[in-house]
Amino acid sequence: MTELTHFTPSGEAHMVDVGAKDSTHRTAVTQGLIRMRPETLEMIREGGHKKGDVLGIARIAGIMAAKKTADLVPLCHPLALTHVSIDLTPEPETSSIQCRTRVETRGQTGVEMEALCATQTALLTIYDMCKAVDRGMVIDGVMLLEKAGGRSGHWVRGGEEPLT
Repeated sequence: MTELTHFTPSGEAHMVDVGAKDSTHRTAVTQGLIRMRPETLEMIREGGHKKGDVLGIARIAGIMAAKKTADLVPLCHPLALTHVSIDLTPEPETSSIQCRTRVETRGQTGVEMEALCATQTALLTIYDMCKAVDRGMVIDGVMLLEKAGGRSGHWVRGGEEPLT
């Protein structure tokens, strides 16, 4: 098993020194979902929410969160992101909205935290905008699906085919 990198040999937390690492193209893909009552999903799909375009606002919130991850997660490096995409897909069969996020950069450290932060924040924004009509919503299944770039190379959850 790989050693934890955010601790010194004496157990103190520290920011990892990535200065000697090569700059490479790095990507991360994450997903998560929010389950809700069917009526809530229908209101979102029809655009009938008095606060506006729930999915559009959630998408912008997720992008902003990816850019601010280093301000939220204490030992994350600030990164110059080159691309963030967030797809929010209503799924009537499960009364949920699926969030899939892809983040990219060219740098010395990966973008997994930025993608996870973006997914969580997009889903939290949906919750925030809809909590007045459905406090029972559940955010679930937030996970890294794929990462590429850097010394550790390409990783795909469960060994499935890489996502595009």
